[in-house]
Amino acid sequence: MEASSTTTWNAFVDGEPVEVPATIAGIRAQLDPDRQAEFDEVVANTPAQDLHRVLALWALPDSAWTQINADFERLEAGDHTGFHPSENVA
Repeated sequence: MEASSTTTWNAFVDGEPVEVPATIAGIRAQLDPDRQAEFDEVVANTPAQDLHRVLALWALPDSAWTQINADFERLEAGDHTGFHPSENVA
């Protein structure tokens, strides 16, 4: 992974590190033009304490969402392979 001169976050997609934009302008610039107005509306109406979470969701590349959706589908189908509970449950 090459170092970037812009502000980025690190995310993992299919187990590989990926740099994603970590500014509102950077996230907006990577979006398809037809999604930019929706992004602007969501950001404008997000409470400040939640802004970092909303920006992180929008910053993820489409391939990450493909992986996330596939993981949820597996879980819903009852396949918990590779998943670990966050708490020990008796």
